[in-house]
Amino acid sequence: MLLRVVIFLILNFSALAIGGFFTGAGVPSEWYAELNKAPWTPPGWVFGAAWTTIMVCYSIFMAFLWKQLPNKKWLITLYAFQWILNVSWNPAFFYAHQVALGLLLITSLTLLIGYYFFGHIEKLKWKTIFVLPYLVWLLIATSLNGYILMYN
Repeated sequence: MLLRVVIFLILNFSALAIGGFFTGAGVPSEWYAELNKAPWTPPGWVFGAAWTTIMVCYSIFMAFLWKQLPNKKWLITLYAFQWILNVSWNPAFFYAHQVALGLLLITSLTLLIGYYFFGHIEKLKWKTIFVLPYLVWLLIATSLNGYILMYN
């Protein structure tokens, strides 16, 4: 179990690092600073704390799910799709300034993580709580992206 958690930690934090590379100066950039942002946009430090917590919890969730699901090929496919969606949002939004594409990516990611939560709650029971921070954060992030698309 511990080895699986460590493997998922490495994979998940690699995704954050790659996404962060493409964010670069995105948050303090003139483009982002001038956007009309949602009133519920959290302060910048919240994003780092949230993603760290989310990826630790998600790694634990994936380790539990790996143990429970017999179809590893399907799980790897879903996980790879999640990983790509997660990494892709930053360059689409911050680097290319493609807010609509960002919304499509983050909505897809939210739906996928929602599937992880609702589709495995019977099998994993209380252990699905480990994917809940990811789902809640994505719902907030999707609303932030949607607000930026609508009001800019």
